[in-house]
Amino acid sequence: MKFLIIANWKMNPQSLAEAKQLFNSVKRGIKSIENTEVVICPPFVYLPILRASAFAKSYGGLAFGSQNCFWEKRGPFTGEISPLMLKNLGCQYVILGHSEREKYLREIDEMTNKKIKAALSAKLKPILCIGETENERKTGKIPEVLKNQIQKAFLGISSFIVHRSKFIIAYEPVWAVGTGKPCQPKEAKISLFMIRKIISQLFNHPGLSKKIKIIYGGSINSKIAKDYIKEAKFQGLLIGGASLDAKEFIKIVKEVAQA
Repeated sequence: MKFLIIANWKMNPQSLAEAKQLFNSVKRGIKSIENTEVVICPPFVYLPILRASAFAKSYGGLAFGSQNCFWEKRGPFTGEISPLMLKNLGCQYVILGHSEREKYLREIDEMTNKKIKAALSAKLKPILCIGETENERKTGKIPEVLKNQIQKAFLGISSFIVHRSKFIIAYEPVWAVGTGKPCQPKEAKISLFMIRKIISQLFNHPGLSKKIKIIYGGSINSKIAKDYIKEAKFQGLLIGGASLDAKEFIKIVKEVAQA
């Protein structure tokens, strides 16, 4: 089994030159890594150029993903990007349900569900982000929140489709995103087991949860990255801010690969 490291660049960097420099540095730095797949999710505008650059020379285990997609294949939806467009650009993955889209753009779970179905239809691998807020954590609502998010995300999706889709769930507590305060491995491990139990109960299929790769995200750095693999038993990481620092990101990939 390969570990999975996903770099979510968000709305960064500000120029194509910077994007190329960051990408090429990462490409060189992870060239010898074999047991870990690295997925780069840059802004839409950089995707075709970076992908062309990737194939110009050997680039190790790099793959590409998108930070979002729309739920229709085509049509009058100004500013949106369809899953088919992403697939045709060479994307394999797409991040969906990220807490920042809920916070700033008022996206709701029902939208995420439609996007997941569209992504699966285009044969993209969805990376579903779920997690609780600080208040929900303090009031003991983590199990309830995770169950609600998972149920709504998988509504109308059969166990057969989930089984064959190589689905990924990113447990990314909202309170840990961009705060520099990660959820400690022991606490995150509890949520990991909750997620697997919820999936098993939802589909009445005890083995199905093992087919879904569950990764952790939220204020990760190279000093603690390995702990989420060795101690908490996650199968990878979703990296935000640290993925914009090539040296730090490469360190994270190497730490996970050695775990």
